Amino acid sequence: MDEHADGGRAAVGPETDGGPPLVGREAELPRVLRALDMPSPDPVLLLLGEPGTGKSALLERAVRRAPAAGVRVLRAEGSEPEKGLPFAALHQLLRPSAAEWDGLELAGERREVLRGVLAARPVAADGGVMAAGVAVLDLLSALGGRCPLLVVVDDAQWCDRASLEVLSFVARRLAGEPVTMLVAARPGDALPVLGPRATALTLGPLDAAAAGRLLDLRPDRPTGRLRARILAQAEGNPLALTELAGSATTDAAGPVGPLPLAAHLERIHAAPLGAMPAAARRALLRLAALEPADSPALAAVLADAGDAAWAAAERAGLVRRTDRGPRFGHPLLRSAVYHAAPFDARREAHRALAGLLGEEPDRRAWHLAAATALPDAAVSAELERTVGPARRRGGHAAAAEALHRAAELAPDRADGARLLVAAAEEAVLTGDLDRVEELAAAVRARTDDPSLLADIAALAGRLAALTVRHTVVFARLADAAEELCLVRPDTALDLLADAVVVRFYCGRDVQRRRIEDVLRRLPEDPSRDWLRTWVRAVCDPFADRAELLGVLPWMAAEARRRPDRLAALGVMAWLLDETPLAVRAFDEAFDRWGSRGPLPDGLGGAATWSYVDQGRWERARQACARSAALAAATGLDHAVSCAAAVDAMVLAHQGDTAAARARAAEALALVDPLESRSVTVYARRALGAADLAEGDFEAAYDRLRTVFTAEGAPVHYHASYPALAELAAAAARSGRRAGAAVVVERCARDLGDDASPRLRALVSRARGLLAGAEDAAEAHFRAALADPELEHWPFELARTRLDFAEWLRRRRRIAEARAPLGEALETFRRLGARPWAERARAEARAAGLGVMDREPDALARLSPQQQEIVRLAARGLTNREIGEKLFLSPRTVGSHLYRSFPKLGITARSQLRDLVEGAATSPGGRP
Repeated sequence: MDEHADGGRAAVGPETDGGPPLVGREAELPRVLRALDMPSPDPVLLLLGEPGTGKSALLERAVRRAPAAGVRVLRAEGSEPEKGLPFAALHQLLRPSAAEWDGLELAGERREVLRGVLAARPVAADGGVMAAGVAVLDLLSALGGRCPLLVVVDDAQWCDRASLEVLSFVARRLAGEPVTMLVAARPGDALPVLGPRATALTLGPLDAAAAGRLLDLRPDRPTGRLRARILAQAEGNPLALTELAGSATTDAAGPVGPLPLAAHLERIHAAPLGAMPAAARRALLRLAALEPADSPALAAVLADAGDAAWAAAERAGLVRRTDRGPRFGHPLLRSAVYHAAPFDARREAHRALAGLLGEEPDRRAWHLAAATALPDAAVSAELERTVGPARRRGGHAAAAEALHRAAELAPDRADGARLLVAAAEEAVLTGDLDRVEELAAAVRARTDDPSLLADIAALAGRLAALTVRHTVVFARLADAAEELCLVRPDTALDLLADAVVVRFYCGRDVQRRRIEDVLRRLPEDPSRDWLRTWVRAVCDPFADRAELLGVLPWMAAEARRRPDRLAALGVMAWLLDETPLAVRAFDEAFDRWGSRGPLPDGLGGAATWSYVDQGRWERARQACARSAALAAATGLDHAVSCAAAVDAMVLAHQGDTAAARARAAEALALVDPLESRSVTVYARRALGAADLAEGDFEAAYDRLRTVFTAEGAPVHYHASYPALAELAAAAARSGRRAGAAVVVERCARDLGDDASPRLRALVSRARGLLAGAEDAAEAHFRAALADPELEHWPFELARTRLDFAEWLRRRRRIAEARAPLGEALETFRRLGARPWAERARAEARAAGLGVMDREPDALARLSPQQQEIVRLAARGLTNREIGEKLFLSPRTVGSHLYRSFPKLGITARSQLRDLVEGAATSPGGRP
């Protein structure tokens, strides 16, 4: 993400839109106005800056220029009191287009979801934010089809989380759409839309020259020591410069005390209130307390004040008239008006608004809560009743806020603690660990009930296990599990299950010993055997592999009776290299879980690795894209990095080495290599695979050697071992056999008899590549190919066959080389492993074998995403149905198909079925 302003000094055209000159923003303005050029080079541009740095002014300039550019604008503005109301920002953004929905090409269910966002009907519980994201994407795509569209969101740091998650979902899918998004926010606020593919434009303070020019534009421009004090105290903030110059006097420039600034700036904005009539002050306070979602009350507020009051406020510069009624001239004005009023006046305003919102129980409850300073059981209960509708709309953050406020207002401490735990349960689903920990601290301060304390510890641990703070989180989880193992063994085991996920991510051996120690202290109970066994398997899958395999059928049977355990079963099977069982379990888990969110178990990346191992690479990439999108929406960087590392490996195998390196770099940028050894090893393996695909064996060896320690031990107890054969292949071609042999033999000794057939085959292949004696090399290669189970890892098996065939050809045993060489070539073609298919063809030509140099499969000319779209279209799915499966808009799907047809040599959709079926049945075609 670009954190710096554009250094170019493109000329700014004349101010034809009537706006004031933007002093000191001459470089930033052209960058913002580029959003009006569709397709924009920056489809998502984030303006970051402190309050008053000019973010809103730049957005307003783009909005004013849009009509002349033929661009339609949809806009929303965040509001701090509104952060707890789900989809409030989307309500502002989408409502102006609601009358057009029936005339657009939108599926019926999409319209229902959009109406649910506007509170006409709740969004279906199964879809939540994901359903809203797809619906909004379809809507913006359809509107953009009529006219290029600019989406403007100001003060995003005050937008509700549900809206931000939906906008984040949309922002990552704007490629090819005539839609651009401009978002302004304060720096330092963690927003889902701040993803790695967005472009950020940071607005810093004005330099001294620009600050002086800004002061000189005022009709009463300050001079002398007042000017010097304003320049010094404003520190280049345009709003502070303007406001201080308009309110400060020469008397205020004395030697004692600073001019009001920063926290005192709101007091400056509130100063004109003293001259306002009482009716105007009351109306302004109610307007400040009013939210966009309170629109039913706006008319009453306007009528109650009368035109004279609003005219006086407008003359004082406090409000401006818009099509939607009066609005404050600046967000700080609203804050100043509200906080300058005494609590009694604010309470009266909220009570009045609550009385006007009798038909809106959610909004009524929040206004009553804002008017309540002391515990109140009735208001607490009313707030608690708003949780259901908020949750059905996918507003878990809003549900958590309502429960938290209800807890604060609950007179009974035990009831308050219960509500806080319920709030944490909702907050866990938002991925906001800081919020969960805040609620956990509140529970601990409110109660000593061991049951509630155990529940809140488990909730915090469940989410913390999916973050990147592994060392700290592991210690917390293990300590809590040890403390509860005798008094609350079930909760202790749940905590230990979260801790072992962290153990896998981090990979430290001291964590293994700690888990084993706590597990020994946990009382034996048949009801806990399933989870206890799972913890053992994740902690150290090779220590007792034979015993774990013995209970795996029982665990699979139990998982069929308890479908919520299917993903956990898949994780265990994958760790034990029982890949067919893992894939079946993950397939069923994905089918059952649907679109409700990430799989309910840690180690979700195990599913994607299972698909990679079995040669289902497109399925792996789809799962990566889905899990990365969900994780990014909840700020779980570790899950995003896991998906990027898997994706990088597939891209490397397919020969897209540039993309593979970019994805691996993305994965490495999100984690600390000492905290997340698993992801670090996966990403380095992917980089090594890219080097091997390009034939850069020196670089591949250097890269792959880093996934083992200097002594040759694995850096990660599970992730490092599959790299043994790749390391040996790089060593054999770069003259570094001795160094690789140390690693291979050390790992073989560590694994001993507990190695899986897959790992034994990889060790044998590595030994064959490194062997000096002829007989020994052949014996190792044959051992690496002996077990029929190796067919479950087709790419690894094909690599071994190719290595053996090359070894045989170099010894002039060409007849023997033909079978493994032909089988390897067929597998590489089927998988789409282009570099390896070419290497196998070159080896065949060198051997004098009759392998035809035919044109590659027509589908191979397409990107992986285009291939998947073409295959789904060939099955008869519509663009909308394809978009639902791949989280794309129908317009994007159509665009991909339009660009694919010439590459495929076809002109009609009806030709796709024959083309895809022909590719699947031809030699080297994909299944």
